[in-house]
Amino acid sequence: MQIAFPYGIDTKGRTASTDDDSHVRDMIEELLFTTPGERVNRPTFGSGILGLVFEPNSEALAAAVEHTVHGALQQSLAELIVVERVDVTNDEGTIEVTVSYADRRTQERRVATVVRELP
Repeated sequence: MQIAFPYGIDTKGRTASTDDDSHVRDMIEELLFTTPGERVNRPTFGSGILGLVFEPNSEALAAAVEHTVHGALQQSLAELIVVERVDVTNDEGTIEVTVSYADRRTQERRVATVVRELP
């Protein structure tokens, strides 16, 4: 069992936990929406995509974001997953990131889609 993200308290008043599969998905979401430099002991952790949300939408921007996210996932989560594909959609203040990956522990292929509405 792993600590759930976002952090919370379970019905017994303890730190909420999650299974290994959900933990990997939680780590992907945490990495996507963390800005590099935001975590004191891991200054390279994060993708920086939140800073690109207000850039003019274009195919070039989408490709750059996909490349940036792919690299950040490989750098920070390579011990957990093998990244196969990243798709990013930015539409009217909402960002959607779909990550296709293989779990290194089980070799199962999975897809994690994270949607975040932005201020």
